[in-house]
Amino acid sequence: MIIDAQVHAYAANCAAYPWLHPKATPTLPEVTGEQLVAAMDAVGVDGAMLVSPWESYRDDTRYAEWVYRSQPGRFRLVAPIDPNGGGVTARIERWAATPGAAAIRLLFIPGDGDRDQAAVDRAVGAAAEAGLAVNVLCWDQLAVIDDLARRFPRAQLVLDHLGLRQPRNPPAPPGPFAALGQVLALARHANVAVKLTGLATYSHRPFPYADLWEPVGRVIDAFGAGRCLWGTDWQRVTPFLSYQQGVGAFRDIWPLSDADKAELMGATAARIYRWVR
Repeated sequence: MIIDAQVHAYAANCAAYPWLHPKATPTLPEVTGEQLVAAMDAVGVDGAMLVSPWESYRDDTRYAEWVYRSQPGRFRLVAPIDPNGGGVTARIERWAATPGAAAIRLLFIPGDGDRDQAAVDRAVGAAAEAGLAVNVLCWDQLAVIDDLARRFPRAQLVLDHLGLRQPRNPPAPPGPFAALGQVLALARHANVAVKLTGLATYSHRPFPYADLWEPVGRVIDAFGAGRCLWGTDWQRVTPFLSYQQGVGAFRDIWPLSDADKAELMGATAARIYRWVR
């Protein structure tokens, strides 16, 4: 089973599903559940972790939930959680009871304001208690997940996007792997997995992005394939590549053993997100 570890779906800005952030600028005017399934079917992707987009909907997950209800065999759901929003424990308890819910997402975005640490702790603790994984976006702030992993050893943490800053538009930045050593150091925490998502945004080479093999291989060696999750981060990466390229470069060309590819392309995600068919 091939599972894309991160995709986003959203409706065109409308009264039923309004974009809640005044500066929301998605790369496409809409990415519906039907469009996602069609893209997945075209290249043989069986399922995907559907992350409700924070920039469009903040913590309103209604559209992602609707997509899941329409295609329950193809998706599992990840909800962004705002620790500063109040009532975080009750919010996560409600989310855990939502059909398709598999994880929460905590975002530590530079310049986006401080997070209430006590509320962050309550969120991680509640997610662990409910059996939900905790995705953590914290580029330029890797000490955040290092601290959480140490203090919450029972929580399954997943580091978003290799833990490194990714551009929104080409070209790839110079030296995109400068902080890779800090990411590799996180492998000492058995409860930390890492998403290899949006990787093509780091590449200075055309498809199939051969300059990624060495640095990404170091991550796989450090964490083991059983703690690494491949994914496209579709739709955010559309300025860089097609969905077919995002799948094919890693499934069909990546120089890894069949066993490691099986883990990276789906088995790890199925295990971490408790995806049972």
